[in-house]
Amino acid sequence: MKKAIGTILLSAVVLAGCGTADRPAQQSGTADRPAQQSGTVAWSTCTDLMGPDGKPAPPAPGVECGKLQVPLDHGKPDGEKIDLALIRVKATGDRLGSLVFNFGGPGASGVDTMAQAARAFGSLGTRYDLVSFDPRGVDRSSGVKCGGQIAKLLAVTTEDDGDRLAAEFAAACRQDSGKVLPYVGTVNAAKDLDLLRTALGDKKLNYFGLSYGTHLGAVYATRFPQNVGRFVLDSAFDPTVTWEQRAVTQAEGFDHAFQAFAEDCVAQSCELGADPAAVEKAVVGLLDGLKDKPLKVGDRELTYGLAQLGIITPLYAKASWQVLEQAAAAAIKGNGTALLMLADAYTGRKPDGTYTTMMTSLQAISCADTSERPTAADVAKINNRVEKIFPILSAEGSSTPCAHWPVPGDDAAKRIDATGSGPIVVIGGKGDPATPYQWATRLTDQLKTGVLVTYEGEGHGAYLTGNACVMRTVDAYVLEGKVPAKSTNCAA
Repeated sequence: MKKAIGTILLSAVVLAGCGTADRPAQQSGTADRPAQQSGTVAWSTCTDLMGPDGKPAPPAPGVECGKLQVPLDHGKPDGEKIDLALIRVKATGDRLGSLVFNFGGPGASGVDTMAQAARAFGSLGTRYDLVSFDPRGVDRSSGVKCGGQIAKLLAVTTEDDGDRLAAEFAAACRQDSGKVLPYVGTVNAAKDLDLLRTALGDKKLNYFGLSYGTHLGAVYATRFPQNVGRFVLDSAFDPTVTWEQRAVTQAEGFDHAFQAFAEDCVAQSCELGADPAAVEKAVVGLLDGLKDKPLKVGDRELTYGLAQLGIITPLYAKASWQVLEQAAAAAIKGNGTALLMLADAYTGRKPDGTYTTMMTSLQAISCADTSERPTAADVAKINNRVEKIFPILSAEGSSTPCAHWPVPGDDAAKRIDATGSGPIVVIGGKGDPATPYQWATRLTDQLKTGVLVTYEGEGHGAYLTGNACVMRTVDAYVLEGKVPAKSTNCAA
């Protein structure tokens, strides 16, 4: 059975390379001119924050929201403007400045994530205003909308023409968001970052990027090396890899994470099986059964593709492995509620059945940020390789939206060279499934000014694991300017 969901899974799990559309790539070795004038941010009480359950949530004390106007087309700075949605958590102590976050994606709302995650960065918040934003094309910042096509793709349960559905999705994105599509992308987002820096009143940008946010930070450092302050790039992405290389490397990473989960599960009397091979067999069997017979969950269905997302999601963090065991075991017994909830968290589904722009923004930025346009044959080839490495990640779609995307992409942001910047701390985790360790070593080399910190443990986002060594190293750098020693290694 060919399920269109496969096109979404490959695109969602695979991070995209970056560039901008409808504009020639910048000449190699040329830095952008930094922003000269500050914008204005009128901070006020947040009114539309979303909690982790997708429901409206009140802001915590010290949390404020605002907007910053930026050019839709940076080539026309006096032309049409769009608003970037901002959030800040005010410093609790003697303020050093602002620390700007991008939590990943591409497509995740920095506004909602900061509201939910600020406590995890509390030590940094003693000296910095913690600031984040919805990048252009995301959610409140002219978020890309595609006529409800994401809901249709995720709901597919019968054999369908994945290439046709991908084409319909791309056409809907053009119809609903055609104005912004040529101007999303990491290079433009990096230019927005420099405008945000000046609006915050900071001479240099202090920045914490996670996952895709490491790419945005690396592009900023390449374009504005003289404005780099204290930079942390955690769970680093290598922008030079191809679409196929990304998919294969991440399949290897998620296979490693699943095996580690299975071993841990067995060590604690696993409900899924008596040994790791039995655990994997049980999960693969669950997915195989869902291909032809989805599980009813109220008025919805847990399909093969949604179950895949439900299984992948807890592999990002060791702390959620027990959730994966319980959710998979329940689904094997006929109750798919928990796996469906995990999939909904991944895709940005709200309790009312609508979706945030997380998945549509991801597609738009991914397609705009690369010149690659994988065909149906390319996707089939990639999937064959992925399936041999990690069958749970097998995606049976026949195309990707990028094959039909209405605007061209380019490879401008694949060039990384921050020569002239201050030291940039790059963190790579040996057990990171989504951004495998080798990407951190490569990004460190590409930056020229990178300092690698190795985390030996499991999970995506080393700082968020709570590892004392990683947190101590990062805090000392961001709060005191102490650059880590080369080859710093933090055990799990």
